[in-house]
Amino acid sequence: MRDFLPADKARRERVLAVIRERYRAHGFDEIETPVVEEHGRLHAGIGGDNEKLSYSILRRGLDADGIRAAADDPAALSDLGLRYDLTVPLARFYATNRGQLPTVFRAIQIGPVWRAERPQKGRYRQFVQCDIDIMGDDSARAEAELIVASLDTIDALGLEGGMVRVNDRRALDWMLDSFGFTEDERPGVLITIDKLDKIGPDGVAAELRERALRQAPRQAQDRPQGPNSGAVDAFEAFLKRPQTREYNPYGERQIRKALPEGAPDEIVAHLVSLGEAVVAARPSAGPSTGSGQAAGNQLEADPPLVYDPFLVRGMGYYTGTIFELAHPSVGYSLGGGGRYDGMIGRFLGQQVPAVGFSIGFERIVDLVAEQEADQAQAVVLVHDADVPVAVLLAHKSALLRDGVARVRLERRAKNMKALLERSAADGYTGFASVRSGDEPGTAEVKPLA
Repeated sequence: MRDFLPADKARRERVLAVIRERYRAHGFDEIETPVVEEHGRLHAGIGGDNEKLSYSILRRGLDADGIRAAADDPAALSDLGLRYDLTVPLARFYATNRGQLPTVFRAIQIGPVWRAERPQKGRYRQFVQCDIDIMGDDSARAEAELIVASLDTIDALGLEGGMVRVNDRRALDWMLDSFGFTEDERPGVLITIDKLDKIGPDGVAAELRERALRQAPRQAQDRPQGPNSGAVDAFEAFLKRPQTREYNPYGERQIRKALPEGAPDEIVAHLVSLGEAVVAARPSAGPSTGSGQAAGNQLEADPPLVYDPFLVRGMGYYTGTIFELAHPSVGYSLGGGGRYDGMIGRFLGQQVPAVGFSIGFERIVDLVAEQEADQAQAVVLVHDADVPVAVLLAHKSALLRDGVARVRLERRAKNMKALLERSAADGYTGFASVRSGDEPGTAEVKPLA
């Protein structure tokens, strides 16, 4: 958990302002939920490993004897907890307020979340998430809206060239089933598949075989079994199959070539329609191909999408399309999300389609180029110690009436250079000097730079 100095805070707020503006431009409306949720809701088995990282709040009124009596039951010790993401609170929000919301609801949520991470570079125990979600739409249009809005947002932040990796959890399940993995084996197999980029096909096959051997002695004890060797062999053969190096843009050919033969038409059609919708929305920087068509209005020949049949994403609540935001400047994802049609039904009692996309704010804010100070004028009013307070405030008010956006009072220091450098770092553009006897409105503003 971190403190932010004024310059850092101002930079974060500038980035947040761009994100909010672009999200709203795409028709999303901002909501706010409490930072705490009921303990049982946060530990309902839908948050994956994040549930293990959640902070719980001790029940009120428990004395030492009560704490000892409840020591082995987390639910008895805690009735509330800090939210570890914004999706679980959103599902509860929608179920609670559905009668006041449109049939298709597009939500913005921006706020801090908390996870008991091990302290390390890039991992924080308190961090900001920026989510957009669509509830009530089960078509590919919803996913396309999220992807287009997210790409538009990082473009507006100066991070052009973003790409979205796409998969579908239904395609993953079908693929594993076609290789012979049982439903009970899938969770462990998916954990290993998620390491494919790091350990390669040989490493994945070796880890799956090791998992099978490790689980074998437990098979007689009614515990989840490890992957069977036949399925591992079939999967390894698929990973190492000969492939041509031809380029295929995102579409049916790319998707079918990435999957085993016989992929379900319904899933492929859904993924193809997603790409077509994104193409229709994204302008191309290339030359115009149509008579009289402006270059700025030309549609991209290829969508900024790549089908990745081994994209997993660890959240247990995903039920369909999943995606991750990538950028060529870094080797890690800048956001992601997916469809979670089953979550809201747990709170509402009836199923509601839902899909969301979360931008990794903490990662993006470090990539955004340092912007120039706000164009609006910001002035430091440097004054002598003997200037009366009433006179100082009159000078300050005069500058604000003249259109200066910010005015800060600073007593004259021996080291004026350090004072002015600090003011510039805080985003101030100019300074003015006030001495005893100066009339309000007469201070001459000089640039800091």
